Amino acid sequence: MVAAEELRGMSESELGARERDLREQLFKLRFQKTTGQVENAAKLRSVRRDLARVLTVQRERTLDAGRNAETTSAEN
Repeated sequence: MVAAEELRGMSESELGARERDLREQLFKLRFQKTTGQVENAAKLRSVRRDLARVLTVQRERTLDAGRNAETTSAEN
């Protein structure tokens, strides 16, 4: 499990890489679950939640960047 604060300290490229890694893990776990080979069913839930945390931090940054752009254009 990755803490949201740890994710907020990462750069955009690091977050993107983390997202790709988690999506790949999720795909593999879903495939294992379908074929009955999953070793740790709780891992699926954990990966899904970690991915949600990454996406949330990315969305926060997008919204923050939009607010900053609006503030800058309103001042001019």
